[in-house]
Amino acid sequence: MREMHIKKGDMVQVTAGKEKGKTGKVLSVVKERDRVVIEKLHVVKRHQRPDARGKGGVVEKEGSVHISNVMVLCNKCNTGVRVGFKVLEDKKKVRVCRKCNEILDE
Repeated sequence: MREMHIKKGDMVQVTAGKEKGKTGKVLSVVKERDRVVIEKLHVVKRHQRPDARGKGGVVEKEGSVHISNVMVLCNKCNTGVRVGFKVLEDKKKVRVCRKCNEILDE
């Protein structure tokens, strides 16, 4: 499995599809399928049966977006950017913005 350039909690911008240009926070990353779930984007309707937790009905929830269709937002550039990797002096590997070399990891 390859390394992912997007992590849970990142702010991302959608670059393709019906949500193109919108930004949001990553709620989860599905590594097996190379997809991410973004807060309040790509909302889909699911018909749910009633169960012990609650009643059924039509439920709206966030669908997943393919990871190739999103870019990480750089705080300094304030736009979607490509991600590079750099090893710091203390042997820690961090993600960096390819435009301004700003460190993206906290």
